[in-house]
Amino acid sequence: MTNSTSTSNNLRASSAPARAGRREWTALGVLMLPLLLVSMDVSVLYFAIPAITADLEPSSTQQLWIFDIYAFVLAGLLMTMGSLGDRIGRRRLLLIGAAAFGTASLVAAYANSAETLIAARAVLGIGGATLMPSTMALIRTMFTDPGQRAKAIGLWSGVMTAGIALGSVMSGVLVQYFWWGSVFLVNLPAMALLLVLGPVLLPESKDPRPGRFDLLGVPLSMAAVLPLIYGLKEIPANGWHVQYVLSLTVGLLFAALFVHRQRTSASPLVPPVLFRSRGFAPALALNLISSFAMLGSAYFTTQYLQSVLGKSALEAALWALLPSVLIGFAAPVTTQLVQKGVDRAHVVTAGFAVAACGYGMLALAGTDSMWLVLAGAGVLAAGIVTVISQMMDLAMGAAPAERAGTASSLMETGAEFGGALGMAVLGSIGTAVYRHRIPASAPSPAHETLGGALAAARSMPGRAGAELLGTAREAFTSGMQSAAITGAVLLLAAAALATATLRGIRVRDAQE
Repeated sequence: MTNSTSTSNNLRASSAPARAGRREWTALGVLMLPLLLVSMDVSVLYFAIPAITADLEPSSTQQLWIFDIYAFVLAGLLMTMGSLGDRIGRRRLLLIGAAAFGTASLVAAYANSAETLIAARAVLGIGGATLMPSTMALIRTMFTDPGQRAKAIGLWSGVMTAGIALGSVMSGVLVQYFWWGSVFLVNLPAMALLLVLGPVLLPESKDPRPGRFDLLGVPLSMAAVLPLIYGLKEIPANGWHVQYVLSLTVGLLFAALFVHRQRTSASPLVPPVLFRSRGFAPALALNLISSFAMLGSAYFTTQYLQSVLGKSALEAALWALLPSVLIGFAAPVTTQLVQKGVDRAHVVTAGFAVAACGYGMLALAGTDSMWLVLAGAGVLAAGIVTVISQMMDLAMGAAPAERAGTASSLMETGAEFGGALGMAVLGSIGTAVYRHRIPASAPSPAHETLGGALAAARSMPGRAGAELLGTAREAFTSGMQSAAITGAVLLLAAAALATATLRGIRVRDAQE
């Protein structure tokens, strides 16, 4: 009996996942730097655009492409790069992407024309699309112990979320003291460090039997993603015009074709086997809802700080950093709770409930409620990061190790869709309420946006301008309140969905 028990214990010990050591945690630190920069590049041009416009004199269309092409290319290529990394090796793709990202950053910094800067930003998007899924796939490879992997993914989620907020602040500081090209040059040291230390610290991993690469799936995926992201991105600012509805329709059509291709191809870009795991599909859906809530709220809070409270762009960005403090605590605390035996379903449900409370605080804000808005944004962010960290951990643990890159890219593509959808839906609700509250006698620009109202008020004499300004700010705040109520209801529904779909799910490593 004793020998049998000893043998059983030895077998369990030998089959237990190896625990990561100092090498792996150091490698994680190296991975976090490029990840931070990739996420910062989404917002790094917020304060640099005026200086770029003065120097390069782009047309209005070129200015939009300078700003937007990075996010479009990034979203469009995530699935392709995730699948490519599984085939040629995640470390190899990461290093190729780092070299491309660093080179494009150098070109962008010293661009002497709008066309050159647009091209460099497009290459930055290509590099970013290789870096994001590769970092998560390598975390899946390096941290086979579920507890350690959960901690690593929690750090990944926090860095990813904080990077977007830090990007705008960093660009404001750099442009104030240096020239606009400096916002790109800061990428170079991190990419150089990754290229030097990556081959030493990072293990190579790939699918041992990848099959043929789905060449037709690549254009189909981009034809689905790009029109959808474009339409969702433009609707909050410009309304439901025909071209944006047509863009969404085209994207949905190609999405249907892409799904059909993946279900019938012998070697698909996104293997349907990923969705056979009980945990992967719920993780993908709940992660999308989380991004919907996070970016949907950011659409209002940034405008509230600048246009309602009258803060300068840099002041608003600095104040907006305060909610990020709670992000630093949320993911580690969540990981500890799960490791101590709290059911993941309960933790995720609580995360959605906390985020709903954050929206509830935004719904109570008036035209002079900066601290309430910042506190609400912080509570919302803490709840959402709680959910995102757990959903990434669940998805990566449920996915086979050989499909880690594809699984990561699907989660990140879903997050891009969720963020764009959140801005479109909640932004449209806020805009509809705003326009309903603006008097018919107000100048036409005031009926479009709060920014238009502020510009019109400055050109109006004395009391009339002040009255329009006050009315517009109250109308925008009412729109924010209505959108916040909608967001809170959605998050409470997501909490119920999490309880129903995640209960009893245990992540099983592919090797088990």
